[in-house]
Amino acid sequence: MVERIPQHRHCQSCGKAFTGKDVFCNDVCKGQSTQNVKSKKRQLMMLWGISAMVLVAFLWVM
Repeated sequence: MVERIPQHRHCQSCGKAFTGKDVFCNDVCKGQSTQNVKSKKRQLMMLWGISAMVLVAFLWVM
């Protein structure tokens, strides 16, 4: 006989299986995900800023 697994979701942060309608298993994972998004956004903005400064410096020299 095959054992049936109940309907569940996996947390987007830790990957743990849970039941419910949310995308995170608890508030800790939700907060951690928010911090990760903020960090990635900050890194992207810094990359764009540095790229713009390099472009301006390159155009200034020419």
